[in-house]
Amino acid sequence: MTTGEAFNKLKAIMEDTHNLRAAAAVLQWDMEVCMPPKGAEARGRHLATLSACAHERFTDAAVGKLIDQLHGQADALTEDERALFNEIAYQYERATCIPEAFVRRHAKAQSAAYHAWLEARKQSDFSLFKPHLECMVNLAREKADYWGYEASPYDALLEEYERGMTVAQLRVIFDSLATRQRTLIARIMNAPNQPDLSWLEQPWNKDQQLQFTEHVLRDIGYDFAAGRQDQAAHPFTTSFSIQDVRVTTRVDERMFFSALYSSIHEGGHALYEQGYSQTDEGTLLADAPSLGMHESQSRLWENLIGRSLPFWRHYLPVARGLFPGQLDTVTPEQVYAATNRVTPSLIRVESDECTYNLHIILRFELETALIEGALDVADVPAAWNEKMATLLDIEVPDDAHGCLQDIHWSHGAFGYFPTYALGNLYAAQLFDAMTAAIPDMQEHVACGTFDTVRGWLRDNIHCVGRRKTAPDIITDVTGAAPQPDAYLNYLETKYTSLYGLS
Repeated sequence: MTTGEAFNKLKAIMEDTHNLRAAAAVLQWDMEVCMPPKGAEARGRHLATLSACAHERFTDAAVGKLIDQLHGQADALTEDERALFNEIAYQYERATCIPEAFVRRHAKAQSAAYHAWLEARKQSDFSLFKPHLECMVNLAREKADYWGYEASPYDALLEEYERGMTVAQLRVIFDSLATRQRTLIARIMNAPNQPDLSWLEQPWNKDQQLQFTEHVLRDIGYDFAAGRQDQAAHPFTTSFSIQDVRVTTRVDERMFFSALYSSIHEGGHALYEQGYSQTDEGTLLADAPSLGMHESQSRLWENLIGRSLPFWRHYLPVARGLFPGQLDTVTPEQVYAATNRVTPSLIRVESDECTYNLHIILRFELETALIEGALDVADVPAAWNEKMATLLDIEVPDDAHGCLQDIHWSHGAFGYFPTYALGNLYAAQLFDAMTAAIPDMQEHVACGTFDTVRGWLRDNIHCVGRRKTAPDIITDVTGAAPQPDAYLNYLETKYTSLYGLS
């Protein structure tokens, strides 16, 4: 078999695997958006079968033989073909460590855990979720053992989401973030310039909120002909192909900003998915190199653009048209101050920029303790409440507002949370580079035109896909390796001005 024939055969198998995973993703999306509750048990079987078939197809011995052949013939491949081959070989090595029977068990357990989490959260009763969380923790430890690790089993799980990152590295980064962010928060809480929030204390029509979110999504470039927006208990983005990328949001008539920023956040993810090179469709290159890189896109759009004063100078008139009489006396400066208010809160997804990373650090510390065996699942609520008091000085009233607020543990996604904080760091570095490249960028934002922003991100981030690692992309684009200083400087500069800090 020639090099070209071997590569094309390998690529065809990968396409089959992608299609199976996409089919499973459709069922997962349906489960979280519109499936009737009684369908849970059957859906677990469906997902288990598809996941197992995809895993079996990907880890077939024939794939290994093709990889072995191409390892010695890589010089005959084009640059893009080598990039794809290297990614396939990396993913194959990890996938073949996981038995097919484990994949089936994990998929079934995940489906059951998700629905148990929904009910436990509804009733604010951790005991309903406890046996399922114990199962997911045990499965995560088992998976870590299959992959192998040197220092901590959590390192093996991190590799799935943020390649090359370790617990030791995260602890250094998070110690720096926690120290400087808690200091900044204390200064803000004592500042005389607190924003006026009284105008927010009124009901905001849900349908009009959804119209507002769709208006903004279209403006930033989300292609509704290649996607759609629905509502879900926990907002998320899912992609079946470059031409079918879907977002969800969560609407609360008491919270003017909630749906908007959920949609912008997920829209940032979706723009990334819709921005991959068409030539990479259906391959492992049509993906972000890490979840931290993916999160950088959502946080950049949500916070660095969507919470800026130029953004609200354009969109306040739009909002006035959608909410007649409710915003007539409000200024862009008031909205800017309100949307950037700093108030330590119970809920991660509703937290402000200054406190958000502290929510992530809390989850990271609990996850590592769970996976390393230093914390029993039964003790999670108490540990959660204690860390909320330590990090954010907040008392947790119940499980729904505490350890049951996130969907991730029901999915068994241990190692996922740290990528949110890393996304903040990456976003700040990229934003600085983009601002230098587009000096009049803020003027474009103030006009509600985002072609230059989206184009810069597409050229420098999106189309790269998995050809490079996240650290390499950050270094190439910004001229510096990933570090927390850009983000911390951004926070301190922005909030010193907003709150009149000395």
